[in-house]
Amino acid sequence: MATTRLNVRINRKRPESMTRQIREQLNDLIEAGELAVGSLLPSERELANNLKVARNVVRGAYEQLMDAGKLRSEGRKGRSVSSGRSGGTKSSGTKSGGTKSGGTKKRSSKTSKSKSRKK
Repeated sequence: MATTRLNVRINRKRPESMTRQIREQLNDLIEAGELAVGSLLPSERELANNLKVARNVVRGAYEQLMDAGKLRSEGRKGRSVSSGRSGGTKSSGTKSGGTKSGGTKKRSSKTSKSKSRKK
C-alpha cells in the first residue's frame, strides 16, 4: 500500500506551533473523510522534508493524533488512519513503538557468561 500524498501547509508567521498546525490539518482531513481509514501517512522524515521542518515537529503531531485514537502504528510500514470519527478511544498498541507487554523485551533464558580465555 502506498503512502498518501497530503495537502498540509505550514505558516511560520502564525502564532500556533508548527506541530499544532500539522495536527489540526491532519485531523481535519481525517474528519472530512479525505484520509480513508487504513491509508498510510508519509513517514516522519518524508513529511518533515516536504514541509521543511524538523522531524520532531511531525513526530509530535503524529503522536498526538495516535493518543487521540486517530492514527495507529503499523510497525515498519508507518502510521495509518485508524478511524475517522471515534474521538477519544486509544488504539490497543503502545504510544511510542514499545512492546505491548509493559515496555521491556524478554531476553532468552540463557545468561551470557564470560569465559576466561587461555593465553
